[in-house]
Amino acid sequence: MLEVKLHDIGEGMTEGEIVNYFVKEGDSVSTDQPLVEVQTDKMVAELPSPGKGTVKEIVVPVGETVQVGTTLLYIEGVGAKQPEQQSDPEPAKATNEAKGLQNRRIQTKVNRVLATPYTRKIARDHQIDIEQVTASDPSGRVTEEDVYQFINGTNRESQVQQKERSEPVTLELDSASQPEQETIPFRGIRKTIANKMTQSIYTIPHVTHFDEINMTRLFQLREELKESGDNISIPAFLLKALVITLKDFPVFNAQLDEENEQIILKKQYHIGLASDTKDGLIVPVLHDVDRKSLRQIHSDMKAITEKAQNGNLEPQLLKGSTFTMSNVGPLGSTGATPIINYPETALIAFHKTRKLPIYNEQDEIVPGYMMNVSMSFDHRVADGATAVAFTNRLNELIENPNKLMLELV
Repeated sequence: MLEVKLHDIGEGMTEGEIVNYFVKEGDSVSTDQPLVEVQTDKMVAELPSPGKGTVKEIVVPVGETVQVGTTLLYIEGVGAKQPEQQSDPEPAKATNEAKGLQNRRIQTKVNRVLATPYTRKIARDHQIDIEQVTASDPSGRVTEEDVYQFINGTNRESQVQQKERSEPVTLELDSASQPEQETIPFRGIRKTIANKMTQSIYTIPHVTHFDEINMTRLFQLREELKESGDNISIPAFLLKALVITLKDFPVFNAQLDEENEQIILKKQYHIGLASDTKDGLIVPVLHDVDRKSLRQIHSDMKAITEKAQNGNLEPQLLKGSTFTMSNVGPLGSTGATPIINYPETALIAFHKTRKLPIYNEQDEIVPGYMMNVSMSFDHRVADGATAVAFTNRLNELIENPNKLMLELV
């Protein structure tokens, strides 16, 4: 009997959600044939069959989230390693193996609390048995909030109160009077986004700084380059200016290591590009932006954005970001308080650019282009004054693109 387990697909994953099985019990499978589709915290991946045989049993149902190393299904047949034949009491051995297998399956279904590794860490740090924590989520998943409520002594009380309120109340409504409703499955990327956002907002004390940038001269420079045959997008200029500013303020290209009580200043500049796709928010990573020219940034950004939209991102394009940029201006946004991409220190969002009357150096009112900016940062790592200085430097480079050109490689 061959066990097919959830394994690490190479991006340091610790758990995954079973999205879909390509086979059912009794199906014949060949080596490397896709068996199951798994949603990790970064992407959807297919797990192939390690051998040839027949699907004996599917253990974990669709929609359940399990840890790496959990057995998903069993395959029996040609490709599976069979136990060696012995003349000794084989029936007794087979019986013991069957009992052991049954016990392992029972253990995967009994007393196994659904919770992310981070939630379990919070429980361990506070010496709490996570099995004693009541899940508020209908799916049965214990969240960070549930653990904190348990720590504060409110989890048990709310559990009793909820039970008292819910047990004696039975409402019977005529089917004609019941309002129509529609449900959307809360799983896959949507559920992953929710877990990541909850982890970030409960871990990082967010502060959001707002500013605006005069884009007039940058727009003029872009048009001049376009006329000469070099079509460079505005986000490419913003990325280059952003990396230069991060080098001047390395505290925002950093990660807080609470366990060792230190702030790690990253020397690589891997920028996450928050992208809105049909499946939800995905953050592909543009690596080594500081080593790329404007033309290369424009080309690489376009390529990975298209891959994100089509769902064709390779695992290496989904990890390693040190700072995240969100360009929501094309969607019509004028402002937001973005949530940091944990465990990074900051995230910047560029919003809608509007044509407005502005004053020039001669105090004349002229048409110009102004863009709103919002920057969220970890207040444990940086202060408001540093964030203001950061955006001031960014503004200087974008509003005076000739200075930006002095920093290009």
